[in-house]
Amino acid sequence: MKLEIVHVPGCPHVALLEQRLDQVLADHPRLVERAYRVVDDLASAEAVGMTGSPTLLVDGVDPFAETGLAPGVSCRLYRDEGGQVHGAPTVEALRHGLGLNRSA
Repeated sequence: MKLEIVHVPGCPHVALLEQRLDQVLADHPRLVERAYRVVDDLASAEAVGMTGSPTLLVDGVDPFAETGLAPGVSCRLYRDEGGQVHGAPTVEALRHGLGLNRSA
């Protein structure tokens, strides 16, 4: 599985996404390739499907894509199950988005 973190330069939420991915992947000893792509203009964001920073692509697909959300280079916000806003998907949302469950 290839995970690509697409983000704008200096995005403060990349570290949070990395931390949460580390938590999820520690529970699942699978071979995962992690890559990063810095995007700093709208044309590049459109080309890769980045709808805000950070965007996580799993094998080239955004598992958190929302209908009608336009590509952009601004901050991306993710809502948890309770409606709270975060700079990255929750650990549980990442498990679901990666197709992983709690058991190894």
